[in-house]
Amino acid sequence: MMYRVYRFVLPEVRKELAVWRQHAAGIPDPELRAQALASLATKQFHCEGGAVYAAANPAYRHVLIPLIVALQTISDYLDNLCDRSTSLDPDDFRLLHQSMLDAIDPRATARDYYERRVERDDGGYLQRLVFTCQQAVEQLPSFASVQPYVTELVRLYCDLQVYKHIRIEQRGPELLAWRERYGDLAPHLQWNEFAAATGSTLGMFMLFVAAAEDGLTSGEAKQVRDSYFPHVCGLHIMLDYLIDQEEDLAGGDLNFCNYYADQETLTNRIGLMADQAREDVRRLPDAKFHRLVIEGLLALYLSDPKVRSQRDVRRIARRLMRRSPLSRLFFYWNSIWIRARQA
Repeated sequence: MMYRVYRFVLPEVRKELAVWRQHAAGIPDPELRAQALASLATKQFHCEGGAVYAAANPAYRHVLIPLIVALQTISDYLDNLCDRSTSLDPDDFRLLHQSMLDAIDPRATARDYYERRVERDDGGYLQRLVFTCQQAVEQLPSFASVQPYVTELVRLYCDLQVYKHIRIEQRGPELLAWRERYGDLAPHLQWNEFAAATGSTLGMFMLFVAAAEDGLTSGEAKQVRDSYFPHVCGLHIMLDYLIDQEEDLAGGDLNFCNYYADQETLTNRIGLMADQAREDVRRLPDAKFHRLVIEGLLALYLSDPKVRSQRDVRRIARRLMRRSPLSRLFFYWNSIWIRARQA
C-alpha cells in the first residue's frame, strides 16, 4: 500500500493541487482568492490523506484522485470562507455548502453559491470544482448504490458547517437541537462526538472507493457507511480538534475537545472511539487496509508539531500511541519524514 501511495498517489495529488492553485490564483475577488490560496497552502495534507484511499483500487485512481482532491478542496475552501467570514448568515453558509451536495449529484445544475454574500466573483472556481466531482462520480460503476449514503454524510457535514460558524451565542443551542433531531443516529455518542463524526470526509471517500467496484449492492454500500460512520469519522475529527486546541482558543473557534469534564475523560473517550473504529472495519473485505488507515490517522495527528507545544495534548498523545499496535511506530516516523520533506 505504501509503495502505491508514494509511487502514484502523492505525485498525482500534487499535480491536481497545482492545477487548482493556478485556478485559485486567477480568482478576481481578492478575499475569495486569498481564502482559496490559503486553503490549498495550509491544508494540502487533507487531500494527500484522503487520496490514500485511491491506493485501495489503483486501477481507478485516475477517477478517485481527482474526485477526492476536488471534493476535499471544496470542503477546505468553504471552511476557510466560513471560519474567517465577513458574514454570520446561516443561509449564506448553507448556500455555499450546497456546492458539496451538487458535487455528488451529476444531475444538479450550476447555481450562484455566493448569492448571499458581498464577495461573489470567483471566476468560476467553485463551479469548476463541482463539475470536476460530477464528472468523476459518473465514471464510478456502482455510484447509484452509494449515492444515498454519500448524500447522507455530505448533508450532515453541511449541517455541521452551518451550525458551528453562526453567532457564538447561537452555536451551542443549535448544535444541541440538531443532535436531538438525529437522536437515533449513534445514540451512544455525546453531542460533540456526533458532531465530530459528521465533520469527516473519510466516509465519503471510502464510499467512492466502494463505488469503483462493479456490481456493488445497496446493502454492501450500507455496510461501508456503517463501518466508517460514526467511529472512524469521529476519531478523525476528534484527533484534528485535539491538536488544534491552543490554536482554536486563540482564534475564538469552537473545539469539540472542550466539552469534557477533564483531560482523563477526553483521553478515554478518544481511546474508546479508536477501539470501536478498529472493531467496525473488521466487517469490511479488506480489513487490513482499513486498520492501517486508522493507525495512520493516529500517527499523522499525534506526530504533528502542534502536539509538542501543548503539555496536556502531549500527555494524551503518548497515552493514545501506547494503546496502538506496534505498526504505530512505522506510521509515526513516516508522518514526520513526510512533513520534513514538505518543509
